[in-house]
Amino acid sequence: MNKSKEFSMRKVKIGYWIFTGLLATLMLMSSIPNILSAPSDIVVFNHLGSSAYLVPFIGVAKLLGVIAILVPGFPRIKEWAYASLVIDLTGVFYSSVVVGYPASGWIIFFIGYCCSYVFYHRRRKEVSLSHAKYLNNRAVPTSN
Repeated sequence: MNKSKEFSMRKVKIGYWIFTGLLATLMLMSSIPNILSAPSDIVVFNHLGSSAYLVPFIGVAKLLGVIAILVPGFPRIKEWAYASLVIDLTGVFYSSVVVGYPASGWIIFFIGYCCSYVFYHRRRKEVSLSHAKYLNNRAVPTSN
């Protein structure tokens, strides 16, 4: 593998872990108070027009999504985890805008989510290409 490809793969891997780490940290930090049904979270949910009994359920779903994104392998589960987290963020964004909070505060979350997702796919593509090249180079020569 040449130096520019190694550098490119390293950049993709670093970008993936930066954005995925930030996404996982933010979702984890919001899931724990949800799981514990913190009074402040109940107040926010009530203000957004949601029922309090959803708070622990959403917290557990976020926690499972974070675990799925961080555990290596299982690409299909990762896709579902990314989808569930974007549905959560979209629901909170929509509810916040409807009750009068400014939409601009949520832009950073969507940018971070999108960057994590894009880097995830770029990383998968790079790994697949390097694995295919490895298999091609390992081919057993035939004797004539």
